[in-house]
Amino acid sequence: MRFRIAMVLILAAMLVLPAGAGCQQPWQHLQSPTAAQVAARWKTPPPEYGPEPYYGLNGSVSIAQVERDLDTLQNLGFRAVTVQAGFNMPFAYLSSEYFAFFRKFVEEAKQRNMRVWIVDDAGYPSGFAGGKFTSEKPEQRMQALEVEEKIPVAGGTTLHKELPETVVSAAAVDSNGAAMPLPLHGNTLDWTAPQGNWTVLLVDHEFRTSPTRSDTNPKRVKDTEQSLEDYMDPAATRQYLAFTHQQYKHYVGDEFGKTIMGFRGDEPDYSIAGLPWTPKFFARFREIKGYDVQPYAALFAETPSRRGQDGSTGGVAIHLTPEQLRIKGDYYDVFSQMFAAGFFEPQGEWCAANHLEYQVHLNHEEMEMELTHSEGSFFRDMHWVEVPGIDAIWHQIWKDTISDFPRLASSAAHVDGKPRAFTESFAAYRPAPDVEMARYIVNEQFVRGVNLVEMMYFPATSAGPRSAPSYMGQPGFSDLTAYVRRMSYLMTMGRPDATVALYLPSMSMWMGDGKSDEQLVSSERLLSEHQIDFDIVDEDALVSGLKALPGALETRSGNRYRTVILPAPLVLPAAAETRLKAFARSGGKVVFLGGTPEWIAGRTIRDARAATAAEFSWATVVRGQLPPTPTPPAEPPPAPPVPQTVSAEVLATLQSAVIAPVVTMDAPDTALRVMKRRWKDADVYLFFNEGARTSQHTVTLMTTGRVEIGHNQIGRNVESWDAQTGSVTPLDATRSGGHAVIQLDLEPYATKVIVVR
Repeated sequence: MRFRIAMVLILAAMLVLPAGAGCQQPWQHLQSPTAAQVAARWKTPPPEYGPEPYYGLNGSVSIAQVERDLDTLQNLGFRAVTVQAGFNMPFAYLSSEYFAFFRKFVEEAKQRNMRVWIVDDAGYPSGFAGGKFTSEKPEQRMQALEVEEKIPVAGGTTLHKELPETVVSAAAVDSNGAAMPLPLHGNTLDWTAPQGNWTVLLVDHEFRTSPTRSDTNPKRVKDTEQSLEDYMDPAATRQYLAFTHQQYKHYVGDEFGKTIMGFRGDEPDYSIAGLPWTPKFFARFREIKGYDVQPYAALFAETPSRRGQDGSTGGVAIHLTPEQLRIKGDYYDVFSQMFAAGFFEPQGEWCAANHLEYQVHLNHEEMEMELTHSEGSFFRDMHWVEVPGIDAIWHQIWKDTISDFPRLASSAAHVDGKPRAFTESFAAYRPAPDVEMARYIVNEQFVRGVNLVEMMYFPATSAGPRSAPSYMGQPGFSDLTAYVRRMSYLMTMGRPDATVALYLPSMSMWMGDGKSDEQLVSSERLLSEHQIDFDIVDEDALVSGLKALPGALETRSGNRYRTVILPAPLVLPAAAETRLKAFARSGGKVVFLGGTPEWIAGRTIRDARAATAAEFSWATVVRGQLPPTPTPPAEPPPAPPVPQTVSAEVLATLQSAVIAPVVTMDAPDTALRVMKRRWKDADVYLFFNEGARTSQHTVTLMTTGRVEIGHNQIGRNVESWDAQTGSVTPLDATRSGGHAVIQLDLEPYATKVIVVR
C-alpha cells in the first residue's frame, strides 16, 4: 500500500513538471544557489559558461589541425567553442564526408571536456543552408514586394492596363506626394486620374533575398546568388531544419545537450528593397486585422527613410496621410508576427525538443528604426530563442563613444525567464581592440546583463594565435578569458533584480516615428548614467507577458517592475493602457517621458482612437524632450563626445518615480554603471566605472532583505568578489535603515562585484 501511494505521488509530481524539465541541464534554466554554493564553483566554473571563440573550419582543415587548435584555445583559457563550416574545406558542406569529419571534431572537443556551439549555416545570415534553397528548393526562397513599373498619367486621362499575374497592388502619387491606393479588377487596372500630374506605381512580388556571405560561394563575396529561405513560411524553416539541424542530429545527436550545447544563428533579416512578403501574407493579415491591406501595399513598397514620413520610390516622393501611416504600422505588426512564428519559433522549439539551446542575434540591433522594418520586433523574435543575443562588431562600444548600447538581449532573457544572453564581440572592429580594450567592451556588456561572451575570430588554418585576432596573442589574454569565465558564471547565477521597465515603442516605430526612437535611446542613457537598473520591455510584455501583481509587474525570471517608463510613444495598445492604469492605481509608477500617446490602438492601428493628455492623469507626464545622443562622427574622435545634460526637474521627477532603487549615491557620477542580481541568500551588485577618472563614492546598497551589521559583524555580510583572482574579501560596511553602506573606490574602467549576504 505504501508503495502504491509513493508511486502515485511520484507520478503526480511528474505530471506537474513543465515539458522537458526532467531533461534540462543546470545551465539551461534559472538557478537559485546560495552564496556559498557559488563561491565553491566560481573559481573554476563549468565549461558551459564560456567564453568561446568563433572558430572557422577553413581551407584544407584536418583533424591534426583541429587537435592543435583546440589545444591552443584551451591554453588561451577557452573551455567552449563556436564552430562554423568554412571556405575551401576538403569536403562539401552538409555532405556525409563533412559530417564524418564533424563527428571527429566533436570527439576531440569531448576529450578535452570542451563544449560546442554549432553555427547553423556556412556563413550568414542564417537560412540559406549553404545554397540549398537556391539549388533544391527555389519555390521556398525569400520574397518581397517591389515597385515593378512607374507610369506617368496626366489629370483627366484614363489608364487602362492589363497586368501580369505577379502584380498585387497599385497606387497613384501626385506631384505633391499625395498618394492613393488603386483598385485592381483581376489582372486589369482602369483608373481615371483627377486633376494634376500623377505617377502610377505597380507593385509585384518577386523572389528577392538579403545578401548572403556564404563560404560555399566560390566568389568569396556577399551577394544574392544563394538565396535565404522564406522566413515567414514555417514550412521553409522546417525544410531548413531538415537540411541542417536534422543532419547534425543523425551524425552527432548522441552528444546533444552534453558536448554540444546548441545551434548559433546569425543576423536573419530582410535587408531588401521593398516590403517583406510571403504568399500567405494578405490572408494572414485579414485574419489578424480584419481588413484587406493589399490595395495599400504599393504605398509602402520601398525601403522607408529613417523619419518614415516619406517613402522614396525611384524619384517619386510619397507623403503618407495619418491613416496610411497607421495602416503601414499594421503591415509591419503582422510581418513581425509572421517572421517570429515562421523562423524563430520552429527553431527554438526544435532545439528545446532535442535538449539543445538556440542562440541568435539579429542585424543592427542598436538601430531600432532599421530593425523594425527588417526584422519587425526584437522581442517577438527573441521570445522563441533560448539564448537571446546581440553583436558588438564595429565601433558601438569604445572609450571614445557615448555609452548608449542597448540592453535588448538581457532584457529579452529576463522577461521570458531565460538565464543567459550572449554577445558576438570584436568582429570587424575598427580599429581592432587590444586586450585592455577587449576587457572594456565586455565589461560594458556585462553591466548591461550580457553573460555569455563569444569572441571573434579564430580560423582553423591559423598557426595558433599568430593568425588569430591580435588581441588573442597578446600577453594577458588568458587572464582576460579567466576573468570573463568567472564573471559570466557569477552573472548567470540567480535572477535579475531590476525594478524599472523601459518601454520599447516598436508600434510607433512601425509607423516611422523617429521621435520615439530618439527618446528611447536618450532614456537608456539617462537611466544608466544615474545608476538606475532597468530592463527594456515591449508591447507584448505590457499586454500579457508580465504577471500583474499589486503595485508590480513580474517577469518570468521573478524580478518585479515597480516603475514603467514610456519614452514618447506615438501609439499605445489599448490593452497595455488598461494594464498600466491598473498597475498605477495599485501602487506602481508610470512615467511618460516626452509626452503621452496620440493614439490608442485596439485590434488595428488603422482604427486607433485619438487620445488626449487628460486620459493619463493616473501617470506622471514629463513634457520636455530628453536631449538626443550626439551622432557619432565618421571617424572615431580622440575623446568621447560630451552628452547633453538633462534638466534638474526632469531628473528629479524620474528619480522620485523609482520606488525601489538599486543604490543611492552620495554624489552624481554619470560614468558609474550598476546592475543587480539576486541569489538565494544574497544580493549581487556589479559596478563598472566606464570613465577615465577614479570613481570614489559612499554608496548605499538597497538590499532586498535586512542586513545585520553590528560592532562584531562589520564586513562579515558584505564581500568583494574579484573575478580576476577568484578571491572573496570581507568589505567594511555600516548600516543605514537596514541597508549596507560601503565606500566604493573604482579605478578608471574597472569593475567590482559586491555580494551582500
